[in-house]
Amino acid sequence: MLRRRLVVMLLLFIVVVAALAAYKGLSIKQQIAMFTAPKPPIQIAAAEAQTVDWQTRLPAIGSLTAALGVEMTTEVNGTVSQVSFESGQQVEAGQPLLMMSSGVEEASLKTVEAQANLARLEFSRQQDLLKRQSISQSQFDEARSNLEQATARAEELRAILQKKRVTAPFAGRIGIRQVDPGDYVSPGTSIATLQNLSSLFVDFFMPEQFYPQLALGQQINVRVAAFPQKVFVGSIVAINPKVEASTRNLQVRAMVENPNEQLLPGMFAELEVVMPEQSEQVVVPETAVNFTLYGNSVYVIKPRQDDSGTVVTDESGEPILEVERRFVETGPRRDGQVVVAKGLDAGDQVVTAGQLKLDSGARVAVNNSNPL
Repeated sequence: MLRRRLVVMLLLFIVVVAALAAYKGLSIKQQIAMFTAPKPPIQIAAAEAQTVDWQTRLPAIGSLTAALGVEMTTEVNGTVSQVSFESGQQVEAGQPLLMMSSGVEEASLKTVEAQANLARLEFSRQQDLLKRQSISQSQFDEARSNLEQATARAEELRAILQKKRVTAPFAGRIGIRQVDPGDYVSPGTSIATLQNLSSLFVDFFMPEQFYPQLALGQQINVRVAAFPQKVFVGSIVAINPKVEASTRNLQVRAMVENPNEQLLPGMFAELEVVMPEQSEQVVVPETAVNFTLYGNSVYVIKPRQDDSGTVVTDESGEPILEVERRFVETGPRRDGQVVVAKGLDAGDQVVTAGQLKLDSGARVAVNNSNPL
């Protein structure tokens, strides 16, 4: 009886162990199958490397200045009697802007003019007497000197009176006025700024090695932060005949037309000097290039091949695509594109989005509508 129980227990134990072993074996088999199953392709976006006519452009930064621009100031002292402009007004050349009180000078001018008239009469009498040899030459010279001094004094007062009246030296837009009627001003006191905005200068610096590539009349493209999507076209009008010794840079000045007054003096400008020649270059979207300190690279898409060189296909007969990381030499970048000088041929398909999930040999599927 005892022996029978032991046999039954032993059989039950064997059955339980066998069941556990079978379950564990099945689980391991499923895990192995899961890890050995082919991974689904990684979704990426792609673009084709293209050959385009690339026009070289030299980048630079500069600032805008008015072709005609001054700070209006006074040359003599006095009290402002009249201001004939409003802040921000468009003025014409010669238009009166400011008048200062001039009563004292006008009275002095009348006195000096009377003295000049008397000296002129005295000179005429002395001239007649000299012809009759009734006076000496020294008396005649003294009368002539008195006339010249009186005339010069009158001209001096007229010039002072003219300086009491400030006019616009050229047509342009005047700024915020700094004086009001009744203010006492002294020489050099600022009245307002006057800027002609019809055309502006762009002053910038270029490294000295680019001097042979610069020429008068050469086109430049200008962008400013106020209008980031707009390109203002100008041309080089002057090249400084001296390189700055401290920076080894060459100062260049260009002119940009500004008929709508969208540009203002003092604005910061990003510009490109357009080279006249064009050359064929291989370009790819800038997002396709991984820029690093140890080199720039792209992921090139190509069909997977077996050891015999045959293209491997999937269940539907389509070629299986994989990526190859390739280091390239890049050139200038512009408008979202970058020149690839070496390492890529026209027609090669490169990954433009989803690179963070990739490594060489990874299987991919091109999905330009939603790569991520």
